Amino acid sequence: MTQRVELATVRDRLDLDGLVTDYAVALDDGDWAAYRRLFTPDGRADHRGAGGIEGDSGTVAAWLAERFSGFPVRQHLFVNRRVRLRTWEGDTGDTAEVRTDYVSPVCRGGGDGAAVLDLLSGGRCAFTAVRTPDGWRLSRVVVRETWRARPADGRTV
Repeated sequence: MTQRVELATVRDRLDLDGLVTDYAVALDDGDWAAYRRLFTPDGRADHRGAGGIEGDSGTVAAWLAERFSGFPVRQHLFVNRRVRLRTWEGDTGDTAEVRTDYVSPVCRGGGDGAAVLDLLSGGRCAFTAVRTPDGWRLSRVVVRETWRARPADGRTV
């Protein structure tokens, strides 16, 4: 492998990491226009594994906006990211898969700056990305929730 190929691989990995981070930020900020821009024109998201819907990015963005409307305080923490570039499997390196685990607390906002933790969940996201003239874009996202907890004591966090 040449230094040029190694540098391109590092750059792709950083770009894909940024794409996944932008996805989390769009969810947390409720920036549904930014969310839709992360996808290819035919990109789809599948939240059925977390009790949701499957559809094109616009349909899923509308569903997420409604679902999160009562929870203005939320975070999607993506960890254990595994990036697989298709370069090694014979294609031109224009597709990639990123798998990441997530933990996501959602809260109702408190008037005094505090928030009451309403739901804490975790699972795994599988992102399929495609290199486009505008950079990496998501062609598919699959969300699988593996656990969910509701705080029993109603504590303020």
